[in-house]
Amino acid sequence: MDAVFKAIGDPTRRAVLDELVDRDGQTLFEICSRLTMKHGLTSSRQAISQHLAVLEEAGLVTTRREGRYKFHHLDTTPLRSILERWPIREQP
Repeated sequence: MDAVFKAIGDPTRRAVLDELVDRDGQTLFEICSRLTMKHGLTSSRQAISQHLAVLEEAGLVTTRREGRYKFHHLDTTPLRSILERWPIREQP
């Protein structure tokens, strides 16, 4: 769970996750382009690649290779452990 909190604790990584929610299965180039256009983030491809590695380590991003392309996919499964630990309850 610590890796998940570390991953979502950074605003750039949250923006990457937001982009994968909008359009799953993007390459690094696509993610970088969308972050620049939609969020005004001008991080280098290397920096975004490192953010993706943190997200992948936390299990929030999975990848698949197709030829020379690497596609990134959102996986929200690790977030379930947070909800299980602190379930949402209706207010009286």
